[in-house]
Amino acid sequence: MSSCCLDKNDELAKFFSRNNCVTCLKFVCFSVISRCGHCKRLKPEYAKAAELVKDDDPPIKLAKVDCTEAGKETCSKYSVSGYPTLKIFRQDEVSQDYNGPREALGIAKYMRAQVGPASKNVRSLEELVKFLDTKETSIFGNFEDIDSKLAKIFLKFADKNREKYRFGHSSDEEVLKKNGETDKIVLIRAPHLSNKFEASTVKFEGESDLSTFVKENYHGLVGHRTQDTSRDFQNPLITAYYSVDYQKNPKGTNYWRNRVLKVAKEFAGQISFAISSKDDFQHELNEYGYDFVGDKPVVLARDAKNLKYSLKDEFSVENLQDFVEKLLAGELEAYIKSEAVPESNDAPVKVAVAKNFDDLVINNGKDTLIEFYAPWCGHCKKLTPIYEELAEKLQDEEVVIVKMDATANDVPPEFNVRGFPTLFWLPKDSKSKPVSYNGGREVDDFIKYIAKEATSELKSFDRDGRPKKTEL
Repeated sequence: MSSCCLDKNDELAKFFSRNNCVTCLKFVCFSVISRCGHCKRLKPEYAKAAELVKDDDPPIKLAKVDCTEAGKETCSKYSVSGYPTLKIFRQDEVSQDYNGPREALGIAKYMRAQVGPASKNVRSLEELVKFLDTKETSIFGNFEDIDSKLAKIFLKFADKNREKYRFGHSSDEEVLKKNGETDKIVLIRAPHLSNKFEASTVKFEGESDLSTFVKENYHGLVGHRTQDTSRDFQNPLITAYYSVDYQKNPKGTNYWRNRVLKVAKEFAGQISFAISSKDDFQHELNEYGYDFVGDKPVVLARDAKNLKYSLKDEFSVENLQDFVEKLLAGELEAYIKSEAVPESNDAPVKVAVAKNFDDLVINNGKDTLIEFYAPWCGHCKKLTPIYEELAEKLQDEEVVIVKMDATANDVPPEFNVRGFPTLFWLPKDSKSKPVSYNGGREVDDFIKYIAKEATSELKSFDRDGRPKKTEL
């Protein structure tokens, strides 16, 4: 077996003793497959990763523990409280918690980076052939003198990025002769990403720093954007979503990628391109109103301001070319996910949706407090009666109390909503700079804050939030 299941504490001890060598690295997944969705999704990727590293030298051993019943004691011993929890062991001691990728290739790359040197020293042509037999993009250094300035830059970068990239280097005379130059660093793209629109290898010319060079060239003209690499791709970005699968259907995957590449070649340096699996990124498709993607790619884009656009016509090279040209020229209408504008908005708490946001919140000529909420959020439900009471108390003031369902409407990029409820205060004369509200959540807390921050003093409350006396 490529990975073993250890459901008892003594079985884990036996696993450590069987693999108790100085260079061995042990990787243990603590999970509850029977009822944890994240565990179920990780299970096949973990098994694939075990296959990938099973013959590695130095060796890497993978194991898993089911934290129900028989494995409960083992999980308790290692303070496992969430699932899946992954830990890296050296000898029989925990070395570190694992916070790396959750896909097979990413897991294997991360674990390989934990053993031995950051860069593989290739000592012969035979080792070079073996090193290049990979499905990963690699960064390779050719150095006649391993103590040269270029070599030191390379090795320092490799050590810093060992968990993210794959590195190799050589000072072997035959390897240097085959590679053509005695001192150079090249990025060698994964074989399955090879295409006629760009070179398979890119030489580092030293005009920028090595980090910038790798970031700019690693994914090529059209990168394979996965859940683990999505942060590498910055806006403005155009992504084609379809059945991307380099394991089972590399030919079909590249059929569509090559068509995207043909267009991307024309706009190199102006905008980034990527392909993504429609199944892995269904949540992004939902953000644009797509519940289903057929055989042809769906093309979605975000500009530098993070506004969203979609190719409405059927995918073709010509339609994609036209879409990119219009996007860059600012001729496309941004896609906005929005609920319908309420027919009546007479309640004390006003309801904002994406389509009426500017009119109701930005251009209302009044100070505004807005709550971004989620219908399923318990804290939001608890806040609802308090928020409504606040709105009632301030009905006659130059202050608008607003709420918006942030799960059903696009939130403008200047509002950084990462949890629910999130509240912002917008003074009427500086709506471009919303202020995050982090005060108390009782009516008096809100009133004290608003009374102090209001552009004009409230009619019913002084600046300290105390009710004003009404004259008889």
